[in-house]
Amino acid sequence: MDAKPPKRRTAIENGETGEDLVLATLIGNGDDLGPLVRHAFEMGRPEPLVQQLKHLMKKKEVEIEELCKTHYEEFIRAVDELRGVLVDAEELKSDLASDNFRLQEVGSALLLKLEELLESYSIKKSVTEAIKMSKICIEVLQLCVKCNTHLSAGQFYLALKAVDLIEKNYLKNIPVNKIKIVIEKAIPIIKAHVEKKVTTHFNEWLVHIRSSAKNIGQTAIGHAASARQREEETLERQRKAEEMNMYGMEFVYTLDEEVSEESPLKFDLTPLHRSYHIHACLGLQEQFREYYYKNRMLQLTSDLQISSSQAFVESHHVYLAQIAGYFIVEDRVLRTSGGLLSDEQVETMWETTVAKVTSVLETQFSLMRSATHLLLVKDYITLLGAALTQYGYKVGSILEVLDKSRDKYHDLLLEECRQQISNIFSNDTCEQMVMKKDADYESNVLAFHLQASDIMPAFPYIAPFSSMVPDSCRVVRSFIKGSVDYLSHGVNCNFYDTVRKYLDKLLIDVLNEVIINKVHSTGLGESQAMQIAANISYLERACDFFLQHAAQLCGIPVRAVERPRAGLTAQAILKTSRDEAYLALLNLVHSKLEEFMALTENINWTSEELVQNKNDYMNEVVFYLETLLSKAQQILPLDALYKVGSGALEHISNSIVAAFLSDSVKRFNANAVIVINNDLKMLENFADERFESTGLKEVYKDGSFRGCLIEARQLINLLSSSQPENFMNPVIRQKNYNALDYKKVGIICDKFRDSADGIFGSLSSRNTKTNSRKKSMDVLKKRLKDFN
Repeated sequence: MDAKPPKRRTAIENGETGEDLVLATLIGNGDDLGPLVRHAFEMGRPEPLVQQLKHLMKKKEVEIEELCKTHYEEFIRAVDELRGVLVDAEELKSDLASDNFRLQEVGSALLLKLEELLESYSIKKSVTEAIKMSKICIEVLQLCVKCNTHLSAGQFYLALKAVDLIEKNYLKNIPVNKIKIVIEKAIPIIKAHVEKKVTTHFNEWLVHIRSSAKNIGQTAIGHAASARQREEETLERQRKAEEMNMYGMEFVYTLDEEVSEESPLKFDLTPLHRSYHIHACLGLQEQFREYYYKNRMLQLTSDLQISSSQAFVESHHVYLAQIAGYFIVEDRVLRTSGGLLSDEQVETMWETTVAKVTSVLETQFSLMRSATHLLLVKDYITLLGAALTQYGYKVGSILEVLDKSRDKYHDLLLEECRQQISNIFSNDTCEQMVMKKDADYESNVLAFHLQASDIMPAFPYIAPFSSMVPDSCRVVRSFIKGSVDYLSHGVNCNFYDTVRKYLDKLLIDVLNEVIINKVHSTGLGESQAMQIAANISYLERACDFFLQHAAQLCGIPVRAVERPRAGLTAQAILKTSRDEAYLALLNLVHSKLEEFMALTENINWTSEELVQNKNDYMNEVVFYLETLLSKAQQILPLDALYKVGSGALEHISNSIVAAFLSDSVKRFNANAVIVINNDLKMLENFADERFESTGLKEVYKDGSFRGCLIEARQLINLLSSSQPENFMNPVIRQKNYNALDYKKVGIICDKFRDSADGIFGSLSSRNTKTNSRKKSMDVLKKRLKDFN
């Protein structure tokens, strides 16, 4: 049975203090006594604590003793059981020792095997790592060998690719430190070598491409010239078709489907692309861009300098072709190099070139003294513009220089034409051209639309104009061609009005001026003056051809220049010059007629005998007029023929009247009047015959040559009249004497003496008719004196 626990005695019974109770409680609760002990020592009173602990220990011993007495049997049983356990433990220990011995015997062999296995695994691992390292080294060395091979073969991109593989994939993993150090030192050397080699090749390409630029530019300009020629041929066929259709001729115009196969411009940019790509691989892309741009700008600056040892007109082909080739190359580089050049850089290059070229052209044009040279340079410049326009370059500023120089070009061209026309007029004999074959007729007449009929004449053909006309027309035609050539393919597409303006200037300031100088030159004969007047009329007719020719060359429909008010101002000027030439001709004719007539010397004004025969001077006058009008009929138009004939006859009439008025004629009688009347009749018959034979009668139905002698005829009729006093009758005067002047009639009548001059003139007998006429004349004289 379990013994009951003893009852706790109170502290009073046991003589315990409060501190003992506290200490017992702490121990019973298993609390830490450290703070209490530390406190006792800090207070300097450890002895009470020790006493308390001893007292508590004695108390616990008493409790243990009591407890052991209570549980003694159970304790003995437990001790016995413990002894049995000790015996079992010894047996178990003996079994474990025997089992361990046996295990040691078996495991020793296995342990040896395990150690051998672990050693094998260690060797295998080392071998595997050695193989792996060897493979890495082999791969690196193989790449090094490939790199050397590519370098030897000049395959720099492949060499750099191998170096890049070594750097990215192997350099950090190379197990052999010596190999790694060697490769690390070799890589910058290889890159520097590649850069140097590539830069050398690129510099060689720069030299090559600059030397090739001229051929490239010439080829491109040649293509532009061929294209322009094909275009002009097409337009020419189209114009011919339009003209033939306009004149009612059926003509079918077909487009030429055959396209010319021009080989494209070929030049090699591979070295440039290779250099740019390799520099990009080296990380020097921006540096290469700057290097390329700088060197090309230096080349451009050099190319823009003109040669001082050669005239520009001789060197402009090379100069402009070099520029064209340069920018064709730059366009190809811009489009194919993948960012090597920027649009802004190319634009800067082009603006620099335009500024320099315009300056050079302005300077060179100002120094040129030949229209041919100006045209030669201009043509090549426009071809340069056409070639570069295909590549997107703006050439307007360059073409504007040509437009600014057009006045100078035309001034030079006008001066050349002036010299040519002056030589033509100086060498012209003023004789009608004789053409012996149809080729001459076509080149001198049909070529300038000078023909009077579309029917081919018989040969030899005598033209109504001299060689000056077709020769001058050829000069004008060449001027039109030169003007159109200069103005075409420039800034303005519609330049017909400009060509017409310069054509007018040529005809007015050059041709007309030379004509006027020729007309007013000394030593000019009647036939020469007449031929010049005829030539002017044909030149005036040729103005229509000049205008049509200019329109054709300018691509303007011919019908556009056939409209009213579309003609040349020069036509009116030439017409005025023609009238001036007619006036000069009439002055020469008048002078010649005055030489022939000389009435005051050829007429016996006071002859007592009546002469029935015509005077010799009149025969000479009629013969001269016959020759003059025959020549005029051959070469002058009818209106000019009428002017010459009427002017000559009117001058004769004026000369007859002037002879009566002359101070050298003091008096005259009826016999003189009769003689002059006979001469006048002869002249009137000639005038009627020529007026009809020349065909003027059909044109001037209300006019006649006889009418040009009206004043002389009316004066002779008045002096021959039986009743001259009727002159004062207004009705009769208006009908029969309307061309006579009162004052002139009065002066002439004062000189008229009906009787012949002589010593016995007053004694001669007269019939009644004569007396009555004398009385009537006296009445007229008196009334005229009163009237005046």
